[in-house]
Amino acid sequence: MSVEFKDYYKTLGVTRTASAEEIKKAYRKLARQHHPDVAKGPKSEARFKEINEANEVLSDAEKRGRYDTLGPNWQQQFTGGGQGRPHWAQGQPGADPFGATADFSDFFRTVFGGADATGPMRGRTRARAGSDLEQEVPVSLVEAYQGAERAFEIRPAGAEGRSRTIEVKIPAGVQSGQRIRLAGQGGPGSGGGPAGDLYLRMNITAHPFFERDGDDLRADLPVAFHEALLGAEATVPTLKGPVSLRIPPETQNGRTIRLAGQGMPRAKTRGGGHGDLYVTVKVILPQKLSDEDRELIAQLALRHGEDVRAHLL
Repeated sequence: MSVEFKDYYKTLGVTRTASAEEIKKAYRKLARQHHPDVAKGPKSEARFKEINEANEVLSDAEKRGRYDTLGPNWQQQFTGGGQGRPHWAQGQPGADPFGATADFSDFFRTVFGGADATGPMRGRTRARAGSDLEQEVPVSLVEAYQGAERAFEIRPAGAEGRSRTIEVKIPAGVQSGQRIRLAGQGGPGSGGGPAGDLYLRMNITAHPFFERDGDDLRADLPVAFHEALLGAEATVPTLKGPVSLRIPPETQNGRTIRLAGQGMPRAKTRGGGHGDLYVTVKVILPQKLSDEDRELIAQLALRHGEDVRAHLL
């Protein structure tokens, strides 16, 4: 039966002259991408096995050397009685007396099955990438606006005394639900497989004054009765610092005024800059009126006694 040749260099996406470090880097990337816990497609497990098999050969200097000697008529080297059969091809083609290569292809078992120059494969563990981990991180609105640096303690499960601290930069403008990937900081791999990744999921906490709306901010601005009637200059807090806002005369309750560029930082992919701040006027009526106050208001009502509900009838 014909055995299909496996191009391990093509499987890892590297050249035949790739260094050991380039092979390791390519394997780690592909193993994380196609790990069955991450890639849920029907072909993910088969693809993951191909990647592990290619790494099994190309990451081992001796196996890679053997693999590189194979030519177009490579199968003749493994047929019984063939001339020039390499000394390391012991036993029958495909033989695997230790049962350690069950997860590998017929090609691998034909070339590397059984005992070889490095000894039997008994006890060899299939390389597996570590699992990805995810952790929610509470971030204040001020931190999301300015950006921040956080220190996290990572303690692998069951590994006493092996905790480590990592510094993480939280970019300005980060949004709730956004994830920051820390490559290689997840669960440990096995059998020489790469560690998984750690994903920090941002959770922007509520602010007492501002409410976030994408890249914009919204807030209610208390305005005194006389300020709404006569107009005023009001000091408005922003995440950059206080700014002055002109309240036009006769401003109605509920009016929204836009302060351009006073919102959240906008990602460069969306044009950069900042969003806007929208403040909604909330007119505060005076309380504990004196008799004189009531008289003045009554006079005002006589002068402006229009029926404000006439349009409802």
